[in-house]
Parts: sequence; structure tokens; C-alpha cells
Amino acid sequence: MSMSGWTLRFAARCMALLLSALVMTAAAFDIEESTIDGLHKAIRSGETSCYAATLAYIERARAYNGVCTALVTADGASIADASGTLRARSKLVFPTQTVKAASILPDLDRFKGKVEYGHMQATLSEPGAQQQYGMVVGIPGSNQVSALSTLNLRGERSTTCPAECDTPPSRGALPASCPRACESLRAQPDALETARSLDARYGRKPDLAKMPMYCVSFSFKDVYDTRDMRSTGGADVAYAMDVPRADSTVVSELRSKGAIILAKANLAEYNGGAGDPGGDAKAATKSFGAGARSTWGGTSCNPFDPTRETGGSSAGSAASVGANLVACSICEETGGSCRQPAWRNGVTGLVTTKGLIGYGGAIGADPYLDRAGINCRSVRDTAQVLDALKSPRRGYFDPRDIYSALPSGTASDTPYADATKPSKKAKPLAGMRIGIVREYMVKHSANDVAISDAINDEIKRVLGDELGATLVESYDPKYPDDPKIANMPYNFQHALAEVLPPLMPELLAKKDKQGKPVFTLPGYDLSSRDYMVKAAEGRAPWPENLNLRSINDSDSSYAFSYHFAQYLMRRADDRVIDWASLNANASYYVETRKAAMKNWENKIDIVSLGNTQDIKMREVGRLAVLKVLRQNDITVFVNPTTTVPAARIGYASQPAVNSRPVGRFPTSANLGIPEITVPAGFNSTVYEPSFALKADNSDYESVANETQASTSAQPMPIGLSFWAGPGDEAVILKVAAAYENATHHRKAPPLLPKLAKK
Repeated sequence: MSMSGWTLRFAARCMALLLSALVMTAAAFDIEESTIDGLHKAIRSGETSCYAATLAYIERARAYNGVCTALVTADGASIADASGTLRARSKLVFPTQTVKAASILPDLDRFKGKVEYGHMQATLSEPGAQQQYGMVVGIPGSNQVSALSTLNLRGERSTTCPAECDTPPSRGALPASCPRACESLRAQPDALETARSLDARYGRKPDLAKMPMYCVSFSFKDVYDTRDMRSTGGADVAYAMDVPRADSTVVSELRSKGAIILAKANLAEYNGGAGDPGGDAKAATKSFGAGARSTWGGTSCNPFDPTRETGGSSAGSAASVGANLVACSICEETGGSCRQPAWRNGVTGLVTTKGLIGYGGAIGADPYLDRAGINCRSVRDTAQVLDALKSPRRGYFDPRDIYSALPSGTASDTPYADATKPSKKAKPLAGMRIGIVREYMVKHSANDVAISDAINDEIKRVLGDELGATLVESYDPKYPDDPKIANMPYNFQHALAEVLPPLMPELLAKKDKQGKPVFTLPGYDLSSRDYMVKAAEGRAPWPENLNLRSINDSDSSYAFSYHFAQYLMRRADDRVIDWASLNANASYYVETRKAAMKNWENKIDIVSLGNTQDIKMREVGRLAVLKVLRQNDITVFVNPTTTVPAARIGYASQPAVNSRPVGRFPTSANLGIPEITVPAGFNSTVYEPSFALKADNSDYESVANETQASTSAQPMPIGLSFWAGPGDEAVILKVAAAYENATHHRKAPPLLPKLAKK
């Protein structure tokens, strides 16, 4: 052997011994509930290594990231054994027991339609792997979450490039049987190899100034392109190459800051799929039941109770953080898809001013509304990630995202993490005025009461009494006035009366599907100029149902048709190049999704009132919100992220009522303004909704339960939201951090305990 060869082998052996020693020192460090600062401290002290921390997350994924749903069948009979793709080195194993549909859908014998019962089916992407199709239901006691759809591990990170096509180049040439595109993938280290490399290069002395996300394990909602992992928006699509050529902007920034790109987070496919635009394609069957789901990843389940939904569409982002499968995740929201899963899974969720975080290289549902968000277990971690997303060259501007061309001064000049530092004052929020948004606390049903009351107590006791903020409340006729809290002298009704008539007068003349006026006042013609002038000047009453909730209702937009066609063009796959080739190479978990995607393919004319309404409403809404903020000298607004408990997977969801949605209020999304939700405790009181067959037996509808309360098997998280005007990220982070430090409501899911040390 030559001296150079001996030297290389000796060096390799020394490195192996060093890595082994680093792993062995990790026994005292727990990644469960760890923070970014805590991880860095442990690495610097030698308490853990990057490899050990990364491996610990993978081990938790192996333990808790399995299948958590069972099929809903006609007879409830058992099915044959079935297995799926690899996740964390283990094949998915599907349950053989099923649930009888009649136990969920009453009067099924009278239903005139055809149910799409649950069934197993081979995926197109990996024919040897099966997945659940049709109706499913959560499994009690499964203690699994199905939050991560793909892990960045060789042999499972791509179906185009299976294990034999994803060996490191150092092990020899690419086999002739493998697609040539695999050459670029196998040159990319996987998560564990990256961790080893970081340990070898930096040991206990990483440069945290240059790499503030050093060894922080992330999942990314599977709408963000990753150059080293399958990226399909959660869909079962047989791309010629399922790994795109380049990272999305958020992935690239975090990778450059030392992050471990660990996994793709499961989701409601294509950010919820933007609904069905209507068209000739019709599904022959119907399926029913709550839950965030994708064809490739399956259904995600709540880490606090696997029978309950995670919320969507960023289901796996929040669930993976809540279950301690990753440190943080990058989510996405169009109407509330970051915030809704965040509160349901007991984690922090931040969405910023539209455009502050670049969205280049990602699949969206509506470009005007889509924005990236951050899920972490603490407010400080969330702020640190936001800081890390700032490019040292471009700042927050992203050349691939036109919405990121924001006015100077929108982004903070100082690190956002500075806003989360604990205050030394006895009353950290003294001098601040916090506006309680009563429009979002109305008890529309029995199922709204428990969370509304719990949040009301948190606001008054913690924000007011303990932290010293001055509280003022807005007005809603359906919520009782609190005599101990001052009313806003100028509220949202006043602002809407001032801004809607000159900028969006058509809203006052809006009609429902039956042609009847939506907003009425006895003795007034709301569509007339004279009424509008009087209302704006406070000389005529304002309709009670034209409020902060109802202004968020708008017509459909067809932007998804345009945006996804653009994404496919930019991705430049050799097989899937447009809508037609996408649908020709895809399967969908239910027939209704297949029909919807076909209708999107045929939606060539993308002109719609929805876009115009969204653009006008953002201007109107921002003006109203800012006027209320400034005229009342309010620092931030506060309200429950929602008041409705999480539904059971596969069962009915709580019906929307009085413009109150189920999972989140979409105001900040529609207006493009920052909002953060933080854990605010737990709730066990639920009025479970149910399905009821319509009178003509043609369909099922969700029906609220107003009389029979039940106690959920596990206490479920609730969330408190803080929001303000454009560019106010620092102030909402400051208030949220003060609340978090005073309460520490974030808890690890009891059903997913720490793993025994190996």
C-alpha cells in the first residue's frame, strides 16, 4: 500500500472513531422539546453531536410516523395485509381491520348516491407500495401521526432513484439500469451524511454567526422544492424525475445557514387543492369525513389524539413539530393553513407580511394569498428561523417571488429574535394597549363555548392582570359587553362604514345564491349613494352582519390553474410538463379529487371576480385594520385562533355559521398581515357534530350537536393569536414571547413519550 493510501485509511479510521465518540456523548441530551439555543449549547459542550441529534429525530420518526388511519368499508370486514413505501428505514404497514361505514353515515341504506369505500391500491410512483384510497377513519391508540411523507435518507428519498440508484458516487458508477437523472441526486448527501460532515468539519465549534441554523432539523411542507428529496405537493405523480433540479428559496436559505433538510411534511394535497372550479368532470362516487390528506403521504393525525384531525393544509408541518419529529418546519398558508394546524398540534405558528418570506420554487394555491410560514415549539425559535431566512446579499427579497418586492422599511433592521428576549420588568406588557377582537369570540354554537371562555380568561388574567397590558375590546352584538374592559371608541364597524362605501360599494349590494340581499337594514336602501354617505359619517346605522368575519367571504379565484401550469413549466420535467401530462401520470385518493383536477386542467379561462375581490378587499381590510389600530393607539390585536375543537378524522366537521369558519379566521391571510398563534392551554369539552342524510336522500351534511357534551379522550391544545399591521412582526413576537414566558402552555404529547436511550 502506498503511503498516501495508508494515510487516507488512517485518517478515515480516526474520523470514524471521532464520530463514534460524538454519538456516545449524546446520551444525556434529549431532542424532545429541545430549542435551537439548547441544541447549540449541547453541541458546544460535547453533550451531543449533530449526527446524534439528527439520528434521534429519525428514530422518533421510525417510532411514531406510521399509519394512523383505517379504511371505512361497506361491511367492516378485515382486509389482506398491505405495506407501503419506506419511511425512516421501515415499510409502512397498514391495518387490516376496517370500520363499517354505517357507523359513521346514518341511514346509509336510503342514500341515493354511491359511496367511495376505503380500499388499498398500488401507487403510480412506486407500484410495489400501496396506499389507502377512499374513506378512512382515525385509529384510537395507534399513537402514530403520519406527519412526514418523505425522509432525506438514501433508498427512500426518491422513487425515481431507489436504493441501487442512490448510492454515493464514491461507491462506483451509476448502474446502467438507473435513470441518468439519478446522477445528480446521488451526489447530494442525505441528512445523516450531512450531519456527519458538519461534525467532521466543525466538531464543538460551529460558526453560529454564519450558520445560525447549524444542525437544526427541519421538515418542509411538500410544496417546497428540495434538490435532494421527492417533491410532488403530496401527490402520487410519476414524474420522470421526482426530485427537482433546484431548491425553493426557503430551503436554499436554511440549507446555507447550516440546517439539516430532514424531511418533507405531509399535507392536504396541493395546499388543499383549491377546491373544484367546476366543469364537465364529475365523480361517480362520494366520500365523507374530516382530515388533512394527500395521495402519497396518506392522512396525518394529531399527536395529542390520533383519532383527531391536525388541521390543514400544512398538517404534517405542525404535527411533525408537535410530535418532536423535527425542530421546526416551514409551512404554507393561503387562508390559514399554517395557523390552523399550529394551534391544533400545540405549536407556534407565524405568518408574516405577504412577501416578507420568499415563495420562489414552491407550489401555491393562489399566488396573491400564498405565503410561507414557520412552525416551531417556541416563539424564540420561530423568530430565529425568520432571521435565518434573510439573505446576507438580498435581504428578504426573492427574485422568483414578485410579492417579495416590498417597500423599504417593511422588514425589521434588527434581528427579530431580539424581540423575544425576556423583559426584566415586573409587568412586561405595561404601557401596551391590546385590542380584543370580540367578532372572533362569538359563541355561535355549543361547540364554541369552552374555547371562547378559556381564551377570554387567558386574555384577562394573563395579558391584563399578570403582564400589565391595558385591554380594550371591539364590538359584536352577538358577544356580551364586558363592563370591566373599555370598549374601543372607534371599532371595526366604524372603520368598515368609512372605507367600504367609497372603495367597495358593491359589497353592500351583495346578493346570495337565491338572489336575496345579504346585508339589510329596515328602512334603508344599502345600495344607494345617500345611505352610504350617511353610514360613513355615522348618521345611519350599519348592518350587524357586515363585519370583520363576513368581509372575508369572496367568490372563487381560478389562480391555481395559472400558477400550477407556471410551476410545471419552470420545473421542466421530461414527462410531466403541463396539466394534461400531470393528470395522465397521477392517481388521486378519492374520485372527487380526480374530477376536480381534471376540471382544473380544462380551466383555460382564468378570469374571475375572485381575484378582483381579493385585491380590493386587501386594500379595504388593511385600511380598516390600520385605522382601528392607530385611532385607538392599539399595539396588537388578540383573539382565539379559532373556537371550534378539532374534529374526529373520518367523521363530520363542525358546520360553518355566521361567517365563522372552523379552523381559523382568514383575515390576516386575506389582508397579507402578520399573525402568530401560540399554545394557550387545553380543552376537553366537545360537542361532536354528526352526519345527517338530506331530506331528498341525495347527500350527507354536517349537523351541529347543541345538547350532548362529551369529554375528549385526551385534552387537546387551543391557541391564542396576536396580529397587527404590515411590518409589525417584531411587536407581535414580543407580545407572544411575553405571554409564552408567563404560561408555558406548550407540552409534549403524552402519547408519544421519549424513546429509550440506545
